[in-house]
Amino acid sequence: MRSHQSAPGFLRWVIVLPALLLAVSSAPIGAQAPEAAAPASVAASSTEVVVTAPRMEIPLAENPAATTVVGEETIAKTSTKTIGAEEALKLVPGVKVDNQADGERVHVSIRGQGLLTERGVRGIKVLLDGLPLNDPTGFAPDLFDVDWASVRRVEVFRGPASALWGGGGSGGAISITTRDGVKDQDSFDGSAAAGSNGFWKLFGETAGGGESTSYRFSASRMMDEGYREHTASFATNLYGKVHFQPNASTRLTAIVAGTSYFNENAEGLNAAQVAEDPRQPNPDALTYNEYQKTRRATWGLTGQTSLGASQELSYALYYRATEWVESVPSTVQRRDYDSPGAYLQYALHTATGSVGHHLTAGVDLDHQSFDEARRPNLGNAVEGPTVVVDQAIRQSGLGLFVLDRLDLGGDWGAMAGLRWDRTTNALDDNLKAGGVDRSGDANYEKATARVGLTWNPRKDLGLYASWGQGFLPPATEELANNPEAFGGFNAALVPATSNGVELGARGALAHGLSYDLALFHLRTEDDFGRYRIPTRPLETFYGNLGATRRWGVEAYLGWLPTRTSTCNSPTPGRTSSTPR
Repeated sequence: MRSHQSAPGFLRWVIVLPALLLAVSSAPIGAQAPEAAAPASVAASSTEVVVTAPRMEIPLAENPAATTVVGEETIAKTSTKTIGAEEALKLVPGVKVDNQADGERVHVSIRGQGLLTERGVRGIKVLLDGLPLNDPTGFAPDLFDVDWASVRRVEVFRGPASALWGGGGSGGAISITTRDGVKDQDSFDGSAAAGSNGFWKLFGETAGGGESTSYRFSASRMMDEGYREHTASFATNLYGKVHFQPNASTRLTAIVAGTSYFNENAEGLNAAQVAEDPRQPNPDALTYNEYQKTRRATWGLTGQTSLGASQELSYALYYRATEWVESVPSTVQRRDYDSPGAYLQYALHTATGSVGHHLTAGVDLDHQSFDEARRPNLGNAVEGPTVVVDQAIRQSGLGLFVLDRLDLGGDWGAMAGLRWDRTTNALDDNLKAGGVDRSGDANYEKATARVGLTWNPRKDLGLYASWGQGFLPPATEELANNPEAFGGFNAALVPATSNGVELGARGALAHGLSYDLALFHLRTEDDFGRYRIPTRPLETFYGNLGATRRWGVEAYLGWLPTRTSTCNSPTPGRTSSTPR
């Protein structure tokens, strides 16, 4: 493993986090609240699988979209290392997870969207206990905050979901929920795992609750030397959430987390290099000691307040502070991020004649600012004295949305959604190299819609159809890599837009058999692609490379004789839901 600089700031987070968790958990609070997830609540029987990824709580059978729920039982059986997203998502049709180093750094795509970026996830909305991991451009820089050993449930919404989640949902959404404490059941659990190539992970958690609170705190440490040379990684994760109820109508969840992740990057090999030795790194990876290092602290509060029998408010406030360093052949890049955000959502359950309405309207607010500095990489991640980039970037996202789920009577249901998004990016060039000021801005806005219909003629057969639009503005990484010069925005980029249709069938049969079948067509205009230029051959740039069309069939057939949920629900593992 190559040497790298430490991040003293993370030590402060490690000290502060337990104190904050202790302060929150000792506050005078009310009855235990259920899991903090997405907004709005609809009563459901104990045999229904209820999902929240569509921006409202809805029985899966009435959700007109391809959606898979992966329960804790399946996660436990498929996750041996509990460090990569591919373990939990391996049974989800239409999802591809690329994990080149078999660590926590992964690329995720849904129906071919989301895999483009050099790091992180683009065009897929990712939520962890109801808090978005995406930045205002829809880019989730990584999934290092997720400790898969603590995950209870994953919902995957496939297909264009910008009308629900904005630019971050152009390809779909992944909602991840960790375990909760249980009333009057204080416990401590731990695990240890070890394997080849120097891998080991220690995990521990304490959870419990009483009449006044429920809580869960966890910590883990992982190290892995990697199969290939120069693919070592190590991680520390701290996570805590406390549910409390200050009065009869309000439920709140406080979340505090800390993440530290380091990984070496071996880069790709050509066919001749693989034939020679598949475990070797790309020569540039050793020469320039390529690596990434992330330190992040997260504070969040989610809640629901009942305004009566048929109205409810859901809301969240959150803030992340991130220190990030990456060594690539051209430069060593450093960024310090400040990322606050919030959402507010109002739900009304009413009826017009025989048609029931579940109306939802709200606003999403995201902001991110960071200072970026780059110096030449002289080799072995040693930074040269010359500053080639010195700039500050500020980004904001505003989304306004309205959704209506309709109970049409009989076996029929429908959903319609409309959303407007505006993403702003502003750059201040502090360097002004050669006397040229590359300050500027890049702003994008778009209205998107989604409609769907469900028909459930039998308990073991549900049919659905939907049409939706996607809106994918240029992400942070695409904007910040400027082919015209060091520094400044890539001004040639425009948002990608898409239209998708799907037809699907799903159901749960006797003896634990379940199935899920979806056919889809997706057309994207101004799709993004990667390229390199002769004058800067060691860097990757992004451009709008034209239109793409995708046709696909997604199929799942499972047999889980111990399953506990049966309502039109192709859901791997135990995913039974209880009324709120």
